[in-house]
Amino acid sequence: MTAANRFPLPSMILAIMLSLLVLLSGPTPEAFALGPHPAGLGGRVGRGLVSLATITAALEPDGAVAVEVVEHLKVRVPATARRAWLEAEAGSWEPWLRRQPGFLKRELLWDVAREEGILLIHWASREQWKAIPEQEVQQVQERFEQLARVALERKDEANPFPLVYEGELEPQGPQAGPA
Repeated sequence: MTAANRFPLPSMILAIMLSLLVLLSGPTPEAFALGPHPAGLGGRVGRGLVSLATITAALEPDGAVAVEVVEHLKVRVPATARRAWLEAEAGSWEPWLRRQPGFLKRELLWDVAREEGILLIHWASREQWKAIPEQEVQQVQERFEQLARVALERKDEANPFPLVYEGELEPQGPQAGPA
């Protein structure tokens, strides 16, 4: 069996691309982490923040790229509470998401006109996202709310940043996988 028979051209190209991404990610230990990294595929290449596990999270067993899905959330975030919102996100959702199979990256945006936080959470597949037990999500949400209340010095039990919208998006264009 020749090398060409063992490694079909598409697989060889994919292996070369993955190798280049790892090399570009730098020599830091994070580049070889065994779990998804918070930077995901859209991470800071060149600073050691792209892991092999994150890169391969979007690959199907046959080498095809899974269709990525983006969880789209909006929460009420008054301008005066932006810092507390970001601190609560960093202390709850961010570390938890990093450990989830299929998690690629997360974007936190703020809509000035509506005073809303917009969260775009990229998953390798809808199946991986939806496989997370609701009870686990609720525990992280409770931690988020607790951190937010502490940061805002609130004593009530209400969620300081209530959910306004929940949906999902499918990326279109060259970054999207096959239909």
